[in-house]
Amino acid sequence: MSRTVANKLFIITGASGTGKTTISHYLRDNYGIQRVITHTTRPPRTNELDGRDYYFETEASFKQNHYIEAVSYSGYHYGSSREALQKAWHKQPFVSLVVETKGAEAYAQVMPQQIVVLFITVSNPEVLLPRLEARGDQPAEIEKRLASAESKRDLQVPAALKSIAKVINNDHWATAKQQIDEIIKAEIRQNCSQ
Repeated sequence: MSRTVANKLFIITGASGTGKTTISHYLRDNYGIQRVITHTTRPPRTNELDGRDYYFETEASFKQNHYIEAVSYSGYHYGSSREALQKAWHKQPFVSLVVETKGAEAYAQVMPQQIVVLFITVSNPEVLLPRLEARGDQPAEIEKRLASAESKRDLQVPAALKSIAKVINNDHWATAKQQIDEIIKAEIRQNCSQ
């Protein structure tokens, strides 16, 4: 008798610069957990590719997708579509998604049994500026992003996620990685024992 593995979505959320993309890459490289590609109207950064990093959309094309969540953040639209999630799950049962906290809340409402929320934080928000500079963001964009209400909001675990979010402090990558390994291994064990 073959065992069915339940689909799981690891939601990676937190403020800009906390390391969400780094964690997504770590899950891909060490556990084979691919990221669900999301949509945005912001322009690509250097070395970003359409269909690999995001689906880069125009205002018009963005409106044509079916979103579980979609938000405006620092003047651009971001969203994750039902089609992209199903496409990812068709390939494998464990996938990840990088979203801001309002997006994580939407998933908690729509599919609470299928998500694992990883809330990424740092002890001192002042480290976010040099992290964003190091990844090549434009100074004006960094200033705009860090000053936004969304960025300030995403520094704290929202009330709607407090009971389910697994908080990971990413002050030091080695410690954060250890926390992530424990969470992922526990989810894999639990899924395999069902």
